[in-house]
Amino acid sequence: MSEDGLKSQTVSSLIWKLLERGGNQIIQLAVQVVLARILVPEDFGALAIMLVFVNIGNAIVQSGLNTAIVQAPEIDEGDCSTVFWMSFVISIILYFGTFIFAPAVATFYSMPVIVWPLRVLCLILPLGAFNSVQIAIVQRRLQFRKIFIATMFAVVSSAVFGIGLAAAGTGIWALVVQQLVYQAVSCVVMAFQVRWRPRFVFVASRASRLFSFGWKLLASGLLEQVYESLSDLIIGKQFSATSLGLVSQGKKYPAALGSMLDGAIQPVMLSAVSRVQADVYYVKRLVRRALKTSTFFIVPSMTLFAVAAEPIVGILLGEKWLACVPFLQMYCFIYALLPIHTTNLQALNGMGRSDLFLKLELIKKAYGICFILFAAFVLKDVYLMVAMYMVTGIISTFVNAYPNKRVIGYSYSEQIRDIAPAFVISAIAGGLALFCGSFVASPGLQILVEVALMAIIYFGIAGIFKLEAFEYLINTARDFLGAKRR
Repeated sequence: MSEDGLKSQTVSSLIWKLLERGGNQIIQLAVQVVLARILVPEDFGALAIMLVFVNIGNAIVQSGLNTAIVQAPEIDEGDCSTVFWMSFVISIILYFGTFIFAPAVATFYSMPVIVWPLRVLCLILPLGAFNSVQIAIVQRRLQFRKIFIATMFAVVSSAVFGIGLAAAGTGIWALVVQQLVYQAVSCVVMAFQVRWRPRFVFVASRASRLFSFGWKLLASGLLEQVYESLSDLIIGKQFSATSLGLVSQGKKYPAALGSMLDGAIQPVMLSAVSRVQADVYYVKRLVRRALKTSTFFIVPSMTLFAVAAEPIVGILLGEKWLACVPFLQMYCFIYALLPIHTTNLQALNGMGRSDLFLKLELIKKAYGICFILFAAFVLKDVYLMVAMYMVTGIISTFVNAYPNKRVIGYSYSEQIRDIAPAFVISAIAGGLALFCGSFVASPGLQILVEVALMAIIYFGIAGIFKLEAFEYLINTARDFLGAKRR
């Protein structure tokens, strides 16, 4: 494919992925706001504990093998079926293991109510094994419109079930059914769109070839998921379900915003890089563009969210959730660094360097776990636990960026120069918005003032200084709309 052809397909895929992420997260956030008003922090704390086991299971079932399908230069039906049967068998083993040990988990956390909800929630694992292969096939072909359609059906269906059951007074079951319906509907809708069905084929040589790449990503994904879940496990045991619910709620919204913006760019970048991995110069251009673009969007968004956090939480969730505001603001900082992490790691994946990916994860998790355990068991402070994720995030920007100086010629100093404008302008705009907003008594009006000032100042400065990312986005949008008219 020519460079212009790849650019056009990449931009189109990016738009569909952004629509999918945006639509999903906006509806999910609206649903979470409704559920937070009906349910109590303890319900969300119980869900956070259960999701630890589900997410770790998904990391084992999906991470690595599906990425191997995306990254491999060539694949056929035998490769896809082989990956499916490997993932499916693992998911069944994990499901029955969780089913058996669910009472022990409930006893350990003094939450007897989660035994059967956990057993039902883990049905997500075998569904995810099938869906991950479908998504990998679509992602490989840059057909992100299909993922958008499946996601919209899934998020709307799960919202109806979740809110309906919560209003009926089912408590934790509303959250469980919402999660399960989302995965099931997504899987079914994707199956109608993707002309692939698993065959009774398992080729050992293909399994070995794909696993040789995928096992490193699997191990990395598992490490990442365990690390991300560690605070939930510790808070649920060391502190309380209420504290866990507050931390979980504080993390949820910045994570959703980061996923919506950065998560739209990175899968497209992985597919694009995988196609041109032999041309290192072109790969570097793609990676720089992805880093600048995602940073340009995410950093000001997280800054604005942190500035307006208190009135937003008060209006949307109610006073019972105001205690989650400090956690939300800390996670805004953590997710503002997300583009640096994901861009560098996806570049390594796209270049087939999953070995370096795994080494980085081992290094980061080693010092990250030490920081978290120190805060939890020595300092015994839940706020300092989350703050340690901030410290780890800063250190990890250097760790993640370091190998790409050699792999694609993109040094850490170059990356800092590329992202510095977004951070500097966001700090200026956020500071002025916070200062002016402090003079407004009405929470609703305060949010409007801060949003308006942040947008005017940020985009105004970007336009005045002709920030490269800003100019690129305007030109790309203009070219895309012009092509559609023709």
